[in-house]
Amino acid sequence: MRTRILQWPRPAKTLLVASLDVVLALLATWIAFTLRLDALHRPSADQAVIYAAAPVLAVGVFIAFGLYRAIFRFTGAATLKVTAGAVAVYAVLMSAVLWGTQAMGGQVIPRSLGITQPILFFLLVSGSRSVARFWLTGQHRRPVRRLLIYGAGEAGAQTAAALANSWQYSVTGFIDDDRTKVGRRINDARVFAPDEVPEAVEQHEITDILLALPGTSRERRNQIIDSLASLPVRLQTLPALEDLASGRVTVNDIRELEVEDLLGREPVAPDPALLAANCRGQVVLVTGAGGSIGSELCRVVLGQRPRTLLLLDHNEFGLYGIHSELQAQAAKQSLGVEIVPLLGSVQNLARLAEVCTAWKPDTVYHAAAYKHVPLVEHNPVEGVVNNVLGTLNAARAAIASGVRLFVLVSTDKAVRPTNVMGASKRIAELILQALSAQASVDFDGTAPVANTTRFAMVRFGNVLGSSGSVIPLFRSQIAAGGPVTVTHPDVTRFFMTIPEASQLVVQAGAMAQGGEVFVLDMGEPVRIIELARRMVALSGLTLRDERQPDGDVEIAVTGLRPGEKLHEELLIGDNPEATPHPRIMRAREDFLPWPELAGQLRRLADAAAAGDVIALREVLERLVPNAQLEGRVFDHVFQARQDAAAEPACAP
Repeated sequence: MRTRILQWPRPAKTLLVASLDVVLALLATWIAFTLRLDALHRPSADQAVIYAAAPVLAVGVFIAFGLYRAIFRFTGAATLKVTAGAVAVYAVLMSAVLWGTQAMGGQVIPRSLGITQPILFFLLVSGSRSVARFWLTGQHRRPVRRLLIYGAGEAGAQTAAALANSWQYSVTGFIDDDRTKVGRRINDARVFAPDEVPEAVEQHEITDILLALPGTSRERRNQIIDSLASLPVRLQTLPALEDLASGRVTVNDIRELEVEDLLGREPVAPDPALLAANCRGQVVLVTGAGGSIGSELCRVVLGQRPRTLLLLDHNEFGLYGIHSELQAQAAKQSLGVEIVPLLGSVQNLARLAEVCTAWKPDTVYHAAAYKHVPLVEHNPVEGVVNNVLGTLNAARAAIASGVRLFVLVSTDKAVRPTNVMGASKRIAELILQALSAQASVDFDGTAPVANTTRFAMVRFGNVLGSSGSVIPLFRSQIAAGGPVTVTHPDVTRFFMTIPEASQLVVQAGAMAQGGEVFVLDMGEPVRIIELARRMVALSGLTLRDERQPDGDVEIAVTGLRPGEKLHEELLIGDNPEATPHPRIMRAREDFLPWPELAGQLRRLADAAAAGDVIALREVLERLVPNAQLEGRVFDHVFQARQDAAAEPACAP
């Protein structure tokens, strides 16, 4: 019925409310007479003028005050205030009618009716509006989530006020570290001390705890989260302080507390000069623009107002998505940046040469790569062609068109690699290191090409939320009820947020002199099994193990995958140098001279063209002598060909 009423046309709703006000005006008049005479009132003919005037005056005044233009289910304190003013005017008019009736010689009507009747009418009208709002918004239903708000400050109070109109949540109380607030009440909700939370959760059947601590340091937030981790509640949070600068909190601001909130570090403010050095007013090309790192690099570059931003990707959907987003952002901020989406693969040298010849970019951020370890491990030919030869193609096009700066997005898996992906990225680094040492380069034995491009590499570990990250996998496994799969109980990884990594890539490139490997400070490594446990707890679920056999989600250890390391590293040597940025280190690592490297790259290209994974593996190990590849490199196509060749011929 509520849904049907909400779907009525506006005039029908207005007529219904006006009719209700007519009834309430008559009822208020009858009650006023009854109270004044101290007996049940029976209206007489002489009193008809009052009964007639009350609804006419009420509806007329309410129309004049615009009360029937309000959306009735959203009426609040402001509407109540306007209603009080309207009833005050109505009271004056009713008193005038009473005096006029007596002056004309009618039956004496108690003059107190001019006060009691409007008061009763106001109470009935405001009560009816509150009941209608309560029913139409579904607040008569019991909220399914019972909430404690951690933080009894301004953000917490605003959040409680925002949730007052939501039937999904019932704010049961607040938690605050300030002992002077403990025991007090905010909107009739008690403030609890942190050590009272377990008892409050059990006693009040709390389902959620919301962290309303936008200005608190990440270290303190992590301490609070650790103290709540053992409770059977779902943790949620508000955005950061800068996102609440408007001073208003809405229900839409509340979001699930995600593992990124725990693994991220206190941000270091980027250096505006470093960010702008190779972007502002320039032509910038980003390869792999539709990927997780590439798309964030595009956002960072766009914020620096380049003259032209070239987006290159072979993934049509990814390219469309980032192009649409950046166009909208540029229009919203009136940036005046030309944004060009370019379909193409780094495996296509001719396409890269066309792009670089047409636009002559000043800066190239090369993020295009196949990076999913198991997929590249089982498709090594395509992985090498894309990651190694694709980087060589991009570097050739950059040198030929006079690009000033070329920055490769690398990975910690390039350090003493145990898989094809890591080895391919290390060879990509070797290519740029070798080219940096060449004033001119002979690529194909015809004529050397002058080289004025500065090459730099930026190496870092896993980024939170990327397409190949373990976090989205864990999240989907938890949503499905488990099990959450961990390859080894001792495996560790470095983690960094995508925005921080992308800003650091741009800033590192600005410090490049040529040939450096920049290494980002990734903080402390994280045990993946502890990460899985924390994500289960953040979901408000319990872990199922030997100690808790009735838990919600189980963690299953599946064993290391082909090419997977227990622990990743960021440096091949032990000689990192500090830079002006506290999160960026500089390393100079050994590499092969270009003439020697070029010969090996030709052998690698020949092996890839022939689909010969045995020869491919030999070249990989020759180029990366500290690689720890497994006994054989497995390729699905190569294996299928061998299996087909081994089958006995069918008899005619």
